[in-house]
Amino acid sequence: MSADERQRRWRLILGAGEADGVGASLSADDAAMDRALSALYDQQRGAGLGASSPNVPRWLGDIRKYFPSSTVRVMQRDALERLNLQRMLLEPEMLEAVEPDVHLVATLLSLRGVMPAKTKETARLIVRRVVDELLAKLANPTRQAVLGALNRSARNRRPRHNEIDWNRTIRANLRHYQPEYRTIIPVTRIGYGRKRSSLRDIILCIDQSGSMAASVVYSGVFGAVMASLPAVRTRLVVFDTAVVDLTEQLDDPVEVLFSTQLGGGTDINRAVGYCQAQITQPTETILVLISDLYEGGVAKELLKRAANLVGAGVQFITLLALSDEGAPSFDHGLAAQLAALGVPSFACTPDKFPDLMAAAINRQDIAQWAAEQDLVTARSQ
Repeated sequence: MSADERQRRWRLILGAGEADGVGASLSADDAAMDRALSALYDQQRGAGLGASSPNVPRWLGDIRKYFPSSTVRVMQRDALERLNLQRMLLEPEMLEAVEPDVHLVATLLSLRGVMPAKTKETARLIVRRVVDELLAKLANPTRQAVLGALNRSARNRRPRHNEIDWNRTIRANLRHYQPEYRTIIPVTRIGYGRKRSSLRDIILCIDQSGSMAASVVYSGVFGAVMASLPAVRTRLVVFDTAVVDLTEQLDDPVEVLFSTQLGGGTDINRAVGYCQAQITQPTETILVLISDLYEGGVAKELLKRAANLVGAGVQFITLLALSDEGAPSFDHGLAAQLAALGVPSFACTPDKFPDLMAAAINRQDIAQWAAEQDLVTARSQ
Protein backbone atom coordinates (compact mmCIF):
# COMPACT_ATOMS: atom_id res chain seq x y z
CA MET A 1 0.00 0.00 0.00
CA SER A 2 1.38 3.38 -0.99
CA ALA A 3 1.93 6.24 1.45
CA ASP A 4 -0.78 8.29 -0.33
CA GLU A 5 -3.30 5.45 0.03
CA ARG A 6 -2.50 5.12 3.72
CA GLN A 7 -3.03 8.86 4.18
CA ARG A 8 -6.31 8.68 2.27
CA ARG A 9 -7.63 5.87 4.49
CA TRP A 10 -6.56 7.60 7.70
CA ARG A 11 -8.23 10.79 6.53
CA LEU A 12 -11.52 8.92 5.99
CA ILE A 13 -11.22 7.16 9.34
CA LEU A 14 -10.40 10.29 11.36
CA GLY A 15 -12.77 12.68 9.63
CA ALA A 16 -12.34 16.32 8.80
CA GLY A 17 -11.14 19.15 11.02
CA GLU A 18 -8.09 19.69 13.14
CA ALA A 19 -8.29 16.27 14.77
CA ASP A 20 -7.42 14.32 11.67
CA GLY A 21 -3.76 15.35 11.59
CA VAL A 22 -3.41 14.09 8.02
CA GLY A 23 -4.22 16.95 5.69
CA ALA A 24 -4.76 14.63 2.70
CA SER A 25 -6.89 15.95 -0.15
CA LEU A 26 -9.93 13.92 -1.20
CA SER A 27 -11.35 13.13 -4.62
CA ALA A 28 -15.01 13.86 -5.36
CA ASP A 29 -16.02 10.27 -4.52
CA ASP A 30 -13.92 10.27 -1.36
CA ALA A 31 -15.49 13.57 -0.32
CA ALA A 32 -18.96 12.02 -0.78
CA MET A 33 -17.91 9.02 1.32
CA ASP A 34 -16.57 11.39 3.96
CA ARG A 35 -19.87 13.30 4.10
CA ALA A 36 -21.81 10.04 4.50
CA LEU A 37 -19.55 8.94 7.35
CA SER A 38 -19.67 12.36 9.01
CA ALA A 39 -23.47 12.47 8.91
CA LEU A 40 -23.55 9.31 10.98
CA TYR A 41 -20.47 9.43 13.20
CA ASP A 42 -19.64 13.15 13.63
CA GLN A 43 -22.71 14.30 15.55
CA GLN A 44 -20.56 16.29 17.96
CA ARG A 45 -19.35 18.40 15.04
CA GLY A 46 -22.83 19.47 14.07
CA ALA A 47 -23.38 16.89 11.37
CA GLY A 48 -26.16 14.36 11.59
CA LEU A 49 -29.34 12.94 10.20
CA GLY A 50 -32.60 14.15 11.62
CA ALA A 51 -35.32 11.49 11.53
CA SER A 52 -37.47 13.78 9.39
CA SER A 53 -34.62 15.20 7.37
CA PRO A 54 -34.90 15.04 3.58
CA ASN A 55 -31.21 14.06 3.65
CA VAL A 56 -32.01 10.55 4.93
CA PRO A 57 -33.08 9.02 1.57
CA ARG A 58 -30.08 10.61 -0.15
CA TRP A 59 -27.77 9.35 2.61
CA LEU A 60 -29.14 5.81 2.24
CA GLY A 61 -28.51 5.99 -1.48
CA ASP A 62 -24.99 7.36 -1.00
CA ILE A 63 -23.84 4.64 1.36
CA ARG A 64 -25.13 1.96 -1.01
CA LYS A 65 -23.24 3.66 -3.83
CA TYR A 66 -19.89 4.10 -2.10
CA PHE A 67 -19.62 1.16 0.32
CA PRO A 68 -19.90 -2.64 0.01
CA SER A 69 -23.08 -4.33 1.26
CA SER A 70 -21.45 -5.61 4.46
CA THR A 71 -20.40 -2.07 5.41
CA VAL A 72 -23.80 -0.64 4.42
CA ARG A 73 -25.51 -3.02 6.83
CA VAL A 74 -23.24 -1.95 9.70
CA MET A 75 -23.87 1.74 8.96
CA GLN A 76 -27.63 1.23 8.74
CA ARG A 77 -27.61 -0.58 12.08
CA ASP A 78 -25.52 2.21 13.65
CA ALA A 79 -27.92 4.81 12.27
CA LEU A 80 -30.88 3.04 13.85
CA GLU A 81 -29.11 2.69 17.21
CA ARG A 82 -27.21 6.00 17.41
CA LEU A 83 -29.66 8.38 15.79
CA ASN A 84 -32.98 6.71 16.59
CA LEU A 85 -33.96 6.63 12.92
CA GLN A 86 -36.63 3.95 13.21
CA ARG A 87 -39.03 6.50 11.72
CA MET A 88 -37.12 6.32 8.46
CA LEU A 89 -38.38 2.75 8.06
CA LEU A 90 -42.01 3.85 8.25
CA GLU A 91 -41.92 5.40 4.79
CA PRO A 92 -41.91 2.96 1.85
CA GLU A 93 -39.66 5.25 -0.22
CA MET A 94 -36.98 5.14 2.47
CA LEU A 95 -37.51 1.46 3.15
CA GLU A 96 -36.84 0.62 -0.48
CA ALA A 97 -33.44 2.31 -0.24
CA VAL A 98 -32.05 0.22 2.62
CA GLU A 99 -29.91 -2.91 2.31
CA PRO A 100 -31.91 -5.91 3.60
CA ASP A 101 -30.40 -8.19 6.25
CA VAL A 102 -31.42 -10.17 9.32
CA HIS A 103 -31.10 -7.18 11.66
CA LEU A 104 -33.23 -5.02 9.40
CA VAL A 105 -35.88 -7.74 9.35
CA ALA A 106 -35.83 -7.88 13.16
CA THR A 107 -36.25 -4.09 13.33
CA LEU A 108 -39.13 -4.17 10.85
CA LEU A 109 -40.89 -6.88 12.84
CA SER A 110 -40.59 -4.82 16.02
CA LEU A 111 -42.02 -1.75 14.22
CA ARG A 112 -44.86 -3.37 12.33
CA GLY A 113 -47.42 -2.38 14.96
CA VAL A 114 -46.86 1.32 14.16
CA MET A 115 -46.31 0.98 10.40
CA PRO A 116 -48.75 2.67 8.08
CA ALA A 117 -50.65 0.23 5.85
CA LYS A 118 -48.81 1.43 2.74
CA THR A 119 -45.48 0.58 4.36
CA LYS A 120 -46.38 -2.90 5.58
CA GLU A 121 -46.47 -4.40 2.10
CA THR A 122 -43.02 -3.01 1.32
CA ALA A 123 -41.77 -4.37 4.64
CA ARG A 124 -43.23 -7.80 3.84
CA LEU A 125 -41.44 -7.83 0.48
CA ILE A 126 -38.13 -7.03 2.19
CA VAL A 127 -38.68 -9.75 4.79
CA ARG A 128 -39.52 -12.20 1.99
CA ARG A 129 -36.31 -11.29 0.18
CA VAL A 130 -34.14 -11.86 3.26
CA VAL A 131 -35.94 -15.12 4.10
CA ASP A 132 -35.46 -16.39 0.54
CA GLU A 133 -31.74 -15.57 0.75
CA LEU A 134 -31.45 -17.42 4.06
CA LEU A 135 -33.35 -20.42 2.70
CA ALA A 136 -31.05 -20.58 -0.32
CA LYS A 137 -28.04 -20.53 2.00
CA LEU A 138 -29.23 -22.76 4.85
CA ALA A 139 -31.82 -25.19 3.46
CA ASN A 140 -29.51 -27.71 1.77
CA PRO A 141 -26.96 -27.96 4.62
CA THR A 142 -29.83 -28.45 7.07
CA ARG A 143 -31.55 -31.14 4.99
CA GLN A 144 -28.30 -32.99 4.36
CA ALA A 145 -27.23 -32.89 8.01
CA VAL A 146 -30.62 -33.90 9.43
CA LEU A 147 -31.43 -36.61 6.88
CA GLY A 148 -27.90 -38.01 7.03
CA ALA A 149 -28.12 -38.21 10.81
CA LEU A 150 -31.55 -39.85 10.64
CA ASN A 151 -30.29 -42.47 8.21
CA ARG A 152 -27.40 -43.31 10.51
CA SER A 153 -29.64 -43.29 13.57
CA ALA A 154 -32.24 -45.54 11.98
CA ARG A 155 -29.92 -48.33 10.85
CA ASN A 156 -30.67 -51.62 12.49
CA ARG A 157 -27.56 -53.26 14.00
CA ARG A 158 -29.39 -56.49 14.89
CA PRO A 159 -31.39 -57.20 11.73
CA ARG A 160 -33.30 -60.31 10.83
CA HIS A 161 -32.16 -62.03 7.65
CA ASN A 162 -34.74 -60.28 5.49
CA GLU A 163 -33.79 -56.87 6.98
CA ILE A 164 -30.06 -57.02 6.14
CA ASP A 165 -28.69 -54.23 3.95
CA TRP A 166 -26.14 -56.36 2.11
CA ASN A 167 -24.29 -53.49 0.40
CA ARG A 168 -23.53 -51.74 3.71
CA THR A 169 -22.88 -55.03 5.47
CA ILE A 170 -20.29 -56.12 2.89
CA ARG A 171 -18.52 -52.75 3.01
CA ALA A 172 -18.44 -52.88 6.81
CA ASN A 173 -16.86 -56.35 6.80
CA LEU A 174 -14.26 -56.16 4.03
CA ARG A 175 -11.50 -56.57 6.61
CA HIS A 176 -12.97 -60.00 7.42
CA TYR A 177 -12.48 -61.34 3.89
CA GLN A 178 -11.28 -64.98 3.85
CA PRO A 179 -9.17 -65.56 0.70
CA GLU A 180 -9.14 -69.34 0.98
CA TYR A 181 -12.93 -69.46 1.05
CA ARG A 182 -13.38 -66.40 -1.20
CA THR A 183 -16.00 -65.03 1.15
CA ILE A 184 -16.59 -62.41 3.84
CA ILE A 185 -17.53 -63.23 7.41
CA PRO A 186 -20.32 -60.77 8.36
CA VAL A 187 -19.16 -59.97 11.88
CA THR A 188 -21.15 -56.73 11.74
CA ARG A 189 -24.59 -56.86 10.19
CA ILE A 190 -26.34 -53.66 9.14
CA GLY A 191 -30.06 -53.61 8.53
CA TYR A 192 -32.38 -51.19 6.80
CA GLY A 193 -33.90 -48.52 8.98
CA ARG A 194 -37.22 -49.28 10.55
CA LYS A 195 -40.09 -47.60 8.74
CA ARG A 196 -41.77 -44.98 10.90
CA SER A 197 -43.76 -41.87 10.16
CA SER A 198 -41.49 -39.78 12.39
CA LEU A 199 -37.99 -40.75 13.51
CA ARG A 200 -37.57 -37.70 15.72
CA ASP A 201 -39.78 -35.03 17.22
CA ILE A 202 -38.09 -31.61 17.30
CA ILE A 203 -39.52 -28.69 19.27
CA LEU A 204 -38.07 -25.21 18.84
CA CYS A 205 -39.14 -23.03 21.78
CA ILE A 206 -38.18 -19.42 21.03
CA ASP A 207 -37.93 -16.44 23.35
CA GLN A 208 -39.31 -13.45 21.43
CA SER A 209 -38.08 -10.73 23.79
CA GLY A 210 -36.38 -7.82 22.03
CA SER A 211 -32.84 -9.04 22.71
CA MET A 212 -33.55 -12.29 20.84
CA ALA A 213 -34.73 -10.65 17.59
CA ALA A 214 -32.09 -12.10 15.26
CA SER A 215 -32.52 -15.53 16.87
CA VAL A 216 -36.24 -15.39 16.10
CA VAL A 217 -35.54 -14.75 12.42
CA TYR A 218 -33.07 -17.62 12.07
CA SER A 219 -35.26 -19.98 14.12
CA GLY A 220 -38.25 -19.31 11.87
CA VAL A 221 -36.20 -20.17 8.80
CA PHE A 222 -34.70 -23.34 10.29
CA GLY A 223 -38.11 -24.40 11.58
CA ALA A 224 -39.58 -24.08 8.10
CA VAL A 225 -36.76 -26.15 6.58
CA MET A 226 -37.10 -28.95 9.12
CA ALA A 227 -40.90 -28.91 8.82
CA SER A 228 -40.45 -29.79 5.14
CA LEU A 229 -38.68 -33.06 6.07
CA PRO A 230 -41.18 -35.92 6.46
CA ALA A 231 -38.78 -37.92 8.65
CA VAL A 232 -39.02 -35.39 11.50
CA ARG A 233 -42.00 -33.80 13.15
CA THR A 234 -41.18 -30.17 13.89
CA ARG A 235 -43.05 -27.87 16.25
CA LEU A 236 -42.29 -24.16 16.63
CA VAL A 237 -43.38 -22.31 19.76
CA VAL A 238 -42.71 -18.63 20.56
CA PHE A 239 -43.23 -16.97 23.90
CA ASP A 240 -42.96 -13.84 26.00
CA THR A 241 -45.31 -13.91 29.01
CA ALA A 242 -47.75 -15.80 26.78
CA VAL A 243 -47.13 -18.85 24.59
CA VAL A 244 -48.06 -19.10 20.89
CA ASP A 245 -47.76 -22.27 18.82
CA LEU A 246 -46.88 -21.37 15.21
CA THR A 247 -46.45 -24.93 13.94
CA GLU A 248 -49.36 -24.69 11.52
CA GLN A 249 -47.70 -21.73 9.76
CA LEU A 250 -44.30 -23.34 9.18
CA ASP A 251 -44.99 -23.77 5.47
CA ASP A 252 -44.52 -19.98 5.17
CA PRO A 253 -41.61 -18.64 7.25
CA VAL A 254 -42.52 -15.04 6.41
CA GLU A 255 -45.95 -15.56 7.96
CA VAL A 256 -44.25 -17.12 10.98
CA LEU A 257 -42.08 -14.04 11.45
CA PHE A 258 -45.00 -11.63 11.08
CA SER A 259 -46.85 -13.65 13.73
CA THR A 260 -44.17 -13.01 16.36
CA GLN A 261 -44.41 -10.18 18.88
CA LEU A 262 -40.88 -8.95 19.54
CA GLY A 263 -40.42 -7.30 22.91
CA GLY A 264 -42.27 -7.66 26.18
CA GLY A 265 -41.71 -9.86 29.21
CA THR A 266 -40.48 -13.44 29.51
CA ASP A 267 -41.98 -16.53 31.14
CA ILE A 268 -39.69 -19.41 30.20
CA ASN A 269 -41.26 -21.78 32.71
CA ARG A 270 -44.69 -21.41 31.12
CA ALA A 271 -43.28 -21.96 27.63
CA VAL A 272 -41.34 -25.08 28.63
CA GLY A 273 -44.46 -26.35 30.41
CA TYR A 274 -46.45 -25.99 27.19
CA CYS A 275 -43.77 -27.87 25.24
CA GLN A 276 -43.66 -30.56 27.90
CA ALA A 277 -47.38 -31.16 27.39
CA GLN A 278 -46.83 -31.71 23.64
CA ILE A 279 -44.25 -34.49 24.09
CA THR A 280 -45.60 -37.96 23.35
CA GLN A 281 -42.35 -39.93 22.89
CA PRO A 282 -39.75 -38.46 25.26
CA THR A 283 -36.81 -40.63 24.19
CA GLU A 284 -37.35 -39.56 20.56
CA THR A 285 -37.79 -35.83 21.28
CA ILE A 286 -35.27 -33.01 20.95
CA LEU A 287 -36.36 -29.82 22.75
CA VAL A 288 -34.36 -26.73 21.81
CA LEU A 289 -35.00 -23.71 24.03
CA ILE A 290 -33.64 -20.53 22.40
CA SER A 291 -33.41 -17.88 25.11
CA ASP A 292 -30.96 -15.67 26.99
CA LEU A 293 -32.56 -17.14 30.16
CA TYR A 294 -33.54 -13.84 31.79
CA GLU A 295 -36.53 -15.47 33.42
CA GLY A 296 -39.54 -13.41 34.41
CA GLY A 297 -41.44 -16.47 35.58
CA VAL A 298 -40.59 -18.97 38.31
CA ALA A 299 -37.00 -20.15 37.84
CA LYS A 300 -37.35 -22.87 40.50
CA GLU A 301 -40.26 -24.43 38.63
CA LEU A 302 -38.35 -24.17 35.34
CA LEU A 303 -35.45 -26.14 36.83
CA LYS A 304 -37.85 -28.77 38.15
CA ARG A 305 -39.41 -29.14 34.69
CA ALA A 306 -35.97 -29.40 33.10
CA ALA A 307 -34.98 -32.19 35.51
CA ASN A 308 -38.20 -34.08 34.75
CA LEU A 309 -37.70 -33.75 31.00
CA VAL A 310 -34.10 -34.96 31.13
CA GLY A 311 -35.10 -37.79 33.45
CA ALA A 312 -37.78 -38.89 30.98
CA GLY A 313 -35.19 -39.14 28.19
CA VAL A 314 -35.83 -35.86 26.35
CA GLN A 315 -32.75 -34.29 24.75
CA PHE A 316 -33.06 -30.78 26.16
CA ILE A 317 -30.71 -28.13 24.75
CA THR A 318 -30.61 -24.41 25.48
CA LEU A 319 -29.25 -22.02 22.86
CA LEU A 320 -28.41 -18.70 24.47
CA ALA A 321 -28.53 -17.16 21.00
CA LEU A 322 -28.93 -18.34 17.41
CA SER A 323 -27.26 -15.48 15.59
CA ASP A 324 -24.06 -14.29 13.93
CA GLU A 325 -23.01 -12.12 16.87
CA GLY A 326 -21.34 -14.79 18.99
CA ALA A 327 -21.24 -14.35 22.76
CA PRO A 328 -24.58 -13.03 24.01
CA SER A 329 -25.64 -11.43 27.26
CA PHE A 330 -27.39 -14.12 29.31
CA ASP A 331 -28.23 -15.21 32.85
CA HIS A 332 -25.06 -17.10 33.76
CA GLY A 333 -26.50 -18.46 37.00
CA LEU A 334 -29.59 -20.04 35.45
CA ALA A 335 -27.56 -21.34 32.50
CA ALA A 336 -25.12 -23.03 34.89
CA GLN A 337 -27.97 -24.60 36.87
CA LEU A 338 -29.50 -26.01 33.68
CA ALA A 339 -26.11 -27.35 32.60
CA ALA A 340 -25.79 -29.12 35.98
CA LEU A 341 -29.12 -30.86 35.26
CA GLY A 342 -27.86 -32.14 31.89
CA VAL A 343 -29.23 -29.32 29.73
CA PRO A 344 -26.21 -27.98 27.81
CA SER A 345 -26.44 -24.21 27.33
CA PHE A 346 -24.41 -22.35 24.72
CA ALA A 347 -24.61 -19.77 21.95
CA CYS A 348 -24.79 -21.12 18.40
CA THR A 349 -24.19 -19.47 15.04
CA PRO A 350 -26.54 -20.30 12.13
CA ASP A 351 -23.85 -22.13 10.17
CA LYS A 352 -23.38 -24.56 13.10
CA PHE A 353 -27.07 -25.24 13.69
CA PRO A 354 -27.50 -28.03 11.07
CA ASP A 355 -24.56 -29.93 12.56
CA LEU A 356 -26.01 -29.40 16.04
CA MET A 357 -29.27 -31.03 14.96
CA ALA A 358 -27.34 -33.91 13.40
CA ALA A 359 -25.34 -34.39 16.61
CA ALA A 360 -28.55 -34.40 18.68
CA ILE A 361 -30.23 -36.93 16.39
CA ASN A 362 -27.18 -39.17 16.69
CA ARG A 363 -27.33 -38.80 20.49
CA GLN A 364 -23.86 -37.34 20.78
CA ASP A 365 -22.75 -35.60 23.96
CA ILE A 366 -23.95 -32.11 23.05
CA ALA A 367 -21.89 -30.33 25.71
CA GLN A 368 -18.77 -31.96 24.34
CA TRP A 369 -19.83 -31.18 20.77
CA ALA A 370 -20.28 -27.48 21.66
CA ALA A 371 -16.86 -27.38 23.33
CA GLU A 372 -15.25 -28.91 20.24
CA GLN A 373 -16.87 -26.20 18.12
CA ASP A 374 -15.46 -23.44 20.39
CA LEU A 375 -18.97 -22.17 21.12
CA VAL A 376 -19.67 -19.95 24.14
CA THR A 377 -20.83 -22.50 26.72
CA ALA A 378 -22.31 -22.13 30.20
CA ARG A 379 -20.53 -24.29 32.77
CA SER A 380 -22.35 -26.20 35.49
CA GLN A 381 -21.81 -24.98 39.04
